[in-house]
Amino acid sequence: MDAESQRILEHLAGVEEAAEDVLTTKQQIVDLDTKRNKNREALNALKNELSDSEKVKVCFGNMFIKFPKSKTREMIQKDQEQLDNEINDLRKGLKAKVNRLNEMQGKPELRGYNLSPLSTDEVKAINSLIKR
Repeated sequence: MDAESQRILEHLAGVEEAAEDVLTTKQQIVDLDTKRNKNREALNALKNELSDSEKVKVCFGNMFIKFPKSKTREMIQKDQEQLDNEINDLRKGLKAKVNRLNEMQGKPELRGYNLSPLSTDEVKAINSLIKR
C-alpha cells in the first residue's frame, strides 16, 4: 500500500471509531433512561399503595428483601438523582463527540445543538413576568 492509501485507511478507521463512540454513548443514555423510568414507576407505586408503616419487597440481584417503605423510597430517589447526573454528563459529552465526528467527516458544526433547557427557577421567573 502506498502512503496515500494508508493515510485514507487511518482516517476512515478514526471516523468509524468516533462514530462507534457516539453510538455507544447514545445507547448508554437510552439504557439509563429506561432504568430511570422504571424507578419512576416504582416511586409512583410506592406513593399510591400501602401505608408508610408497611414493608415492601425489593429485588436486589436475584433475591427479594423486605424493607420499610420510607427507606425504599429514599433509596430509589437517590438512585434517580444519580441516574439524572449520569445522563446529563453523558449528554454533555455526546455533544463534543458528535462535533468531533462531524469535524472528521468535514461537515459543519451543528447549530443550536449547544442549547440547554431552562431551569425550574428560570421558568418560574419567566412565568411571573408573563402574568404581570
